[in-house]
Amino acid sequence: MGFRLPGISNAKRSLTRSLSASKSLDIPKGYFAVYVGKSQMKRFVIPVSFFNEPMFLDLLSQAEEEFGYDHPMGGITIPCSEHTFLDLTSHLCV
Repeated sequence: MGFRLPGISNAKRSLTRSLSASKSLDIPKGYFAVYVGKSQMKRFVIPVSFFNEPMFLDLLSQAEEEFGYDHPMGGITIPCSEHTFLDLTSHLCV
């Protein structure tokens, strides 16, 4: 014998939506978050226009080779040093 508590499942769905919405609110439209670093990951919000840049696409290929499509941080994880990433992105057109 069992009983249902529909209020709990609705509350759980609402909480999940609010948590995911709060994560997306800090990223402006036309941008996305990546995590960069070898040992300690740092989050960067960068423009989607970087997807048109061959050098950035090379970094994404490296990320795919290392992590596949299962990124441990939940976003795209780029396996290079923070210094290398900043140097590369400073040369890209926005």
